[in-house]
Amino acid sequence: MLAGIRAPYKHLEKEVVIDEKWGLQEMPKSYAIELIGSDFDIEKIKSTLTGFRIVGQELYQWKNHLVIYGKMNQPERTKRKLAGAFPSLEIKIYDDLVYDFQNFERCKDSKPASDWENIVLTANLPADEKLQKEYVEYHKTQFEKWPEVAKGFCNADFQQLQVFKKDRQLILIISIPKGESLDKLNPRTTQNNPRVDDWNALMKKYQSGIEGAKPDETWIFLNKVETK
Repeated sequence: MLAGIRAPYKHLEKEVVIDEKWGLQEMPKSYAIELIGSDFDIEKIKSTLTGFRIVGQELYQWKNHLVIYGKMNQPERTKRKLAGAFPSLEIKIYDDLVYDFQNFERCKDSKPASDWENIVLTANLPADEKLQKEYVEYHKTQFEKWPEVAKGFCNADFQQLQVFKKDRQLILIISIPKGESLDKLNPRTTQNNPRVDDWNALMKKYQSGIEGAKPDETWIFLNKVETK
């Protein structure tokens, strides 16, 4: 996931890393960038991204939505470059990380996987801003008030689970050990853990499908764009 990155220098004012090619660099953070429209030239998008050093860069698509996910130092500059190359597309940066579960922080008895794969989903929050704030607050306090949820993620061997928000739309990243299946792992989150069922039932109040989803669809799975 972090090829070419060396141990962080935490004693400096900002956390930085030594990159084999680029030298001393500030540690990049995870972001998602979404492109919406019909003018999708995947190879041209990949070419436009060249030089931005997005660590672990991956592309995911559903209908007219394309999501770029990875660790970036310059998401705004990346967005401007994409906007110049694709003026007809709507482009959004998901930089509001409202939830961040990391296996190595939360799962004391678990050894993090050496390699994993990401599953990317999207959904909407209600238009009511009060309900949006409630959703965010639940996630800010979940580790303290609903610890069973993180325990369930540990039981399922999730490596990370991140939720990004832009306006009312959410991007969910679930990372699992490479070669595993979400269908196999996800039921472990609720096994002997009924509080997670309570959490899931509560969250349904805040989630709905994005435009273009079927009436019975809430979370949309995006398909990974394979690289050549």
